[in-house]
Amino acid sequence: MVSPKPHPRALIAEDEPLLAQALQAELQAAWPELEIQAVVGDGVSAVAQALALRPDVLFFDIRMPGLDGLDAAAELVERWDASEPGAAPFPCLVFVTAYDQYAVQAFEAQAVDYLLKPVQPPRLHQTVARLQARLEGRHPVAGPAGVHDPQQEMDRTMAQLRQLLATGNPAGTPALSVIPASVGNTVHMVPVDEIVLLEAADKYVRVLTPGREYLIRTPLRELLPQLDARHFWQVHRAAVVRVAAIEAVHRDESGKLWLQMRDRAERISVSRLYAHLFKAM
Repeated sequence: MVSPKPHPRALIAEDEPLLAQALQAELQAAWPELEIQAVVGDGVSAVAQALALRPDVLFFDIRMPGLDGLDAAAELVERWDASEPGAAPFPCLVFVTAYDQYAVQAFEAQAVDYLLKPVQPPRLHQTVARLQARLEGRHPVAGPAGVHDPQQEMDRTMAQLRQLLATGNPAGTPALSVIPASVGNTVHMVPVDEIVLLEAADKYVRVLTPGREYLIRTPLRELLPQLDARHFWQVHRAAVVRVAAIEAVHRDESGKLWLQMRDRAERISVSRLYAHLFKAM
């Protein structure tokens, strides 16, 4: 006798309670079998609850306090361990966003599903159908051709997230040559070629050169598109390094990669999302 498949489970992360309630109600109507395990209002809680509950589907709002939806997904990828036998595969991701043509084009290019606010039932039904097909594919009925490869799906998810978080310099946007940084009443013009590391820290970004450290208020996410992707690599959601300033790459006993920078004592952690940059190791 074949045991019935368990009901799919989902987590909603949305910082506007009314929108969260509306999405939950629309999902209940479009997908009655879906169990909403939890509804949270910020990115940090979304990561914690996803790790604790191991849902099948995540509905992540793009704009949330603490961590936004993309950063929360990247953090979750970093901490999700699907290598153990019987471990839950990484959840299907759906991003919820206010209308933004650039964001929509980015999601469509990466085949990442998204919902626009306010969520419309016809569009939600399309998303539900896609999710049901993907989840069904994780439970093949027979035959080696239908065997689900969790690592391959995880790799695909990481590639999509990398592109959505990409640091590439858009066409027509000149790369920065200097970064203005205030120290007291003085504004220092820091040459980009001298920067070793840019690191997000609370409400600031640390700008590190071989001999000095500056703090600026411009978010790292805003700086990234203005940096030349040939010379600056994002290696963590909170860290961007100048490639020529990397002294060495070390792998610890757990397999995690760490960067040693020239002329700086800091060791920089390489997240799972960006480990492919050093795949020759």
